[in-house]
Amino acid sequence: MDSNPAEEGWDMEEGEPLSASKSWEPGKERLDTMHKKISENPRLLSRAAGKASCCIFRVPASLIEINGGAYQPRIVSVGPYHRGKPELEMIQEHKWRYLGSLLSRTSTRGVLLEDIMKAIEPLVPRARECYSEEIRLSTDEFIEMMVLDGLFMIELFRKTGRLAPFEANDPLVTMAWIFPFFYRDFLRLENQIPYFVLQLLFDLTKVSARESNHTLAEIALEFFNNGIQRPDEDIAGFQDLSGQHLLDLVRMSFMPRDNKLIDKHRRPVPTHVIQCVSKLRRAGIWLRCMKDHHSFLLISFRDGVLEMPKIVIDDFMSSLLLNCVAYEQCYHSSSKHITTYATLLDCLVNTHKDVEYLCDQNIIENHLGTDSEVAKFINNLGKDIAFDIDRCYLAQVFEDVHKYYSSSWHVQWASFKYTYFNTPWSFVSALAAFVLLVLTVAQTFYTVYGFYVAHKGPS
Repeated sequence: MDSNPAEEGWDMEEGEPLSASKSWEPGKERLDTMHKKISENPRLLSRAAGKASCCIFRVPASLIEINGGAYQPRIVSVGPYHRGKPELEMIQEHKWRYLGSLLSRTSTRGVLLEDIMKAIEPLVPRARECYSEEIRLSTDEFIEMMVLDGLFMIELFRKTGRLAPFEANDPLVTMAWIFPFFYRDFLRLENQIPYFVLQLLFDLTKVSARESNHTLAEIALEFFNNGIQRPDEDIAGFQDLSGQHLLDLVRMSFMPRDNKLIDKHRRPVPTHVIQCVSKLRRAGIWLRCMKDHHSFLLISFRDGVLEMPKIVIDDFMSSLLLNCVAYEQCYHSSSKHITTYATLLDCLVNTHKDVEYLCDQNIIENHLGTDSEVAKFINNLGKDIAFDIDRCYLAQVFEDVHKYYSSSWHVQWASFKYTYFNTPWSFVSALAAFVLLVLTVAQTFYTVYGFYVAHKGPS
């Protein structure tokens, strides 16, 4: 259907757009609406989201499209983003029971519920700024949420650490399926409250000398170690560790304290990514499990050997890695160590054969599913993420592996060995082919030599 130029604001005689002063003025209602929108602050991504204080984010839609519900809590909400969802109501009811259990102990020391709420009130403006979305809760509602959610987690930490008793026949304990979800839900990026709020709640509710001998970081990491399957001695020395929230605390616990991972200097020559396991092996580069290291982030390359500590990939670790990557992608003040590690794994793994080799070398312990499922998870983990490869902590490893791989004589000799001597059968085949070649050459030689002698005759 043809349009009418006059209806579109064109001067039919001059062939030019009608000027606003000639025939059109914006309506007052439209102007009022536009001015109102100009004056409003963004709500879904608030202005505070760009500040260093903002550390709890909605996960980007691009990552959700790739990894599905890995960022959504399954049984318990923490903080405002998933508050009030019907599917999380079961544990919401138990939060009040745990709060009552805690208050029954603190009240004997004169610490009442109103005292705790009054202590939290001065932190409310700072806590609101930690969220990337505008939180539309009243001050009373916000404080209630911080107190209820924060003390529920702290009470769980204390009970599992035997600093406080569980009630007899507590269904949260007797039903084996619940705690694995706690481990994961408490470490989802969208399911966090600020660590400084947790710290104040923890300090306010200490009621015994035994509790005073433990820090919040210590009892929290001991709780999550049950999900990580990491020995408690691996977190020795982390008693005073802190973070922006619990997800950041656990992320920081994987970073060695000797600063071996710090690498902030941009290289003058661009760093290159590396090839997959199959291609590295054909180039004579071997992958070996690094023993006696408590962090999977410590990776080294020397003399053609890439050493990596073992990592257990299961439901918990897959959720943790995905949420750590999402956090590092959103929080500009965070280091990018997990993102870098995810990129390395994504480079190394192309197919299930690469995963199979890493499992054989004890670098990956697979409790997630088939090798193909692990390969898919690793590839998704490194998809649609951004980081500066020239400033990442593995930049030198990436570059050294690339140089070794690009060395022509290394590749040619290693490819020859890989093709003909990788297995006993390939060696036997190569040997048989060599013997056949020698016999063929010998037969040809004697045939030619006999013909030459026969035709030359006596001298």
